[in-house]
Amino acid sequence: MRDVQAHDQPPAPASHGSKGKRLLGLDVLRGIAVFLMIEQHLGVWLWRGLSPGETMVEDHLGLLVFNALGGGAAPAFVTLAGIGSSLLATKRAEAGKNPDRTLALRGVAVMGFGYLLSWLTPSWFSWHTWFVLHLMGFGMLLTPALRRLPTSALLGLALAVLASTGWIQASLDVPLQLHNEYMRGRDPRSPVDWTGLRIAVAEGQFPIFPWFSFYLAGLACGRFVGEGKLGRIGALAGGAATVGAVGLAVRALASPAAGTALWRTTTLTIPFFPASPTLVALLLAAVLLGIWAVMAWERRWPLRASNPLVTLGRASLTLLILHVWLFREATRPIGVWQALDANTAMAVLLSFVAFATLASWLWQRVGYRYGAEWLLRKLAP
Repeated sequence: MRDVQAHDQPPAPASHGSKGKRLLGLDVLRGIAVFLMIEQHLGVWLWRGLSPGETMVEDHLGLLVFNALGGGAAPAFVTLAGIGSSLLATKRAEAGKNPDRTLALRGVAVMGFGYLLSWLTPSWFSWHTWFVLHLMGFGMLLTPALRRLPTSALLGLALAVLASTGWIQASLDVPLQLHNEYMRGRDPRSPVDWTGLRIAVAEGQFPIFPWFSFYLAGLACGRFVGEGKLGRIGALAGGAATVGAVGLAVRALASPAAGTALWRTTTLTIPFFPASPTLVALLLAAVLLGIWAVMAWERRWPLRASNPLVTLGRASLTLLILHVWLFREATRPIGVWQALDANTAMAVLLSFVAFATLASWLWQRVGYRYGAEWLLRKLAP
């Protein structure tokens, strides 16, 4: 087994294999994910939008590309959380310690951070919200049971989550396009009697169906990483791409009616609220391919702890919470919310990324003390 060292770094609870050296590639992946999340959010939250006569493709191609790339950030975080949970469980089990209590505590803590973010950002979220942190915490809470399953069962469950999503969406009559007020339970059409459960299951930003498939795939990939079998991650990416391709073929051949379970399974609605299994499978393939590429790079060309993407990744939970509150809430009173032209918005975006990179690089010298990651380690040692 590869020589790797245990450590505690959210959003995944750990990024280690069995012994020795830290897997900095997983930190790099978190750093890339948090960068993509920040640039996507800020591009939307700061820019005032198209002027008369403008188009996204001809006049703002850079912002369009940035926004599209940002769509992979949250899926990457969820997959990496699964990898970290898997590695942590393996490490502690090999040391003769039961990992279940730590995993459960971390699940509660990460979900707590999710509800803290809901409280800090009332313009976007509510107590009913089911965002990426809620999904990750939910996965960690279930990991004490999931870690006892064979890898084939984990992947079978992931496929079952995808396969049942279209039927669940159709059975609940989930709107074909979800907007923010509905996803936080504030829309008059929201089913108020059990809106919180419905949002978590199928109607939130990142509901269990279909997004929990990313966490399950991450649990399997964590085993591959710990065993040094990175090729299996690439193979899993190919399998996910095949599932997505089958969905595309079915849609082209069957032309299902809008709103049916088959239509919901095979549609490619952008933005992905609600997400279809076909789109999710294609996103999963891209995320897994990125994980395979970075981990293979680290194996051949070792990374340094001072790498800016590593330090960004090690502060990713803090940066996730901070940038949402700062640019979603704090900018409104000063008139910056969706008020800037494209060039100014891009300048602010890049300036904040540069600040976050420098701050995280300096912060590593004191072990990221008092950040969300530090607090998580205190709450769930």
